[in-house]
Amino acid sequence: MSTSGVETPFRRVAADFAESRLAIAGLAMLILILIVAIGAPLVSPQNPYDLATLDIMDSKLPPGGKSLEGMTFWLGSDDQGRDMLSAIFYGLRISLGVGTLATVCALAIGLTVGLIAAWFGGWVESVIMRVVDLQLSFPSILIALVLLASLGQGVDKIVIALVAVQWAYYARTVRGAALVERNKENIEAATSLALPTSRILFNHLLPNVLPPLIVIATVQVAHAIALEATLSFLGLGMPITSPSLGLLIANGFTHLMSGKYWISLYPGIALLATIVSINLVGDQLRDVLNPRLQK
Repeated sequence: MSTSGVETPFRRVAADFAESRLAIAGLAMLILILIVAIGAPLVSPQNPYDLATLDIMDSKLPPGGKSLEGMTFWLGSDDQGRDMLSAIFYGLRISLGVGTLATVCALAIGLTVGLIAAWFGGWVESVIMRVVDLQLSFPSILIALVLLASLGQGVDKIVIALVAVQWAYYARTVRGAALVERNKENIEAATSLALPTSRILFNHLLPNVLPPLIVIATVQVAHAIALEATLSFLGLGMPITSPSLGLLIANGFTHLMSGKYWISLYPGIALLATIVSINLVGDQLRDVLNPRLQK
């Protein structure tokens, strides 16, 4: 049996995506970042958080400097003698992991809440959307700061804070898309057949509201990574035992005036490259999946 009918939509999306050289460059950069982040224990010259491998005599070495044992620190070392290249690889793992986990959890909550609001309507929709409007009226950083000040530091705490910041974006988007789909003939037919509400929501409504969610989720991963880095820089994010890119930047900030620029500069470049690559991919996906934005 021919599979051309199945492959055509994917090929069309891939062809449209490939029209942007910036998007291809962003995708290539993102794939490289994911490889070094996932394979950090394998590709890193040093385990920067194994105290047995660190020597205080190797601290603050400039890029290209050599340790007492002859190891080359291509991006220099920090004030604890950690190889900055290795620290960045491990920091990427944490930043990407936290950003992705928070986005997935926020997507699941926002998707469920948005579908419920669109389907039941009435006072249920009014209450949900007023809560969404209230949440979106406050700056994201303010909500996260208040939550982390109450919950304390930790990976689980910052994920909770990021989910609390993000879920409302998905809820509003899903509710708007689901309201449009609810009045279509296939949904009316499913309703007239008295199908279970859960089946209508997740089998009929959900597939039609996914395309805009894919774009939003891609962009929100970058937003979560940037917000986590900001909170860690302020000392309210990741603990010192699990340093992300934001905490690496904060650790080197105090040494900038003494000329030890590399301790903050290279983690900052890695953070910028990660956010830019995700945004480039997300922008092109938005153009591809939304026909009204196609040229």
